[in-house]
Amino acid sequence: MESTVARIKRRYYTLVFALFMSFFMSTIMSGVVTLINTGVTEGFFNRWLHAGLAAWVIAFPLISVIAPVAHRITRKLVETE
Repeated sequence: MESTVARIKRRYYTLVFALFMSFFMSTIMSGVVTLINTGVTEGFFNRWLHAGLAAWVIAFPLISVIAPVAHRITRKLVETE
C-alpha cells in the first residue's frame, strides 16, 4: 500500500530544516543551561520553557540564514566521491 503522507516542496527544505534544527537545539541547550544554572528546583520546567522559547525566537532566523552558508563551506571542505 502506498503512503499518502503530504510532502513539502523541495524549495522549502532549508526553512523546514531550520525549523526542526532550531527547535531541537534551543530546547536541548536551554534545558542544559537552565539545569546548570539553577538545578532541578521548584519552577525548573517553567524556567526551561521560558528560556527555550526565548532561544528559539533567536535560533530559528539565525539557522535559516546560517545553514546555507554552513552547507556551502562544508561542501568545499569535504571530499565528494
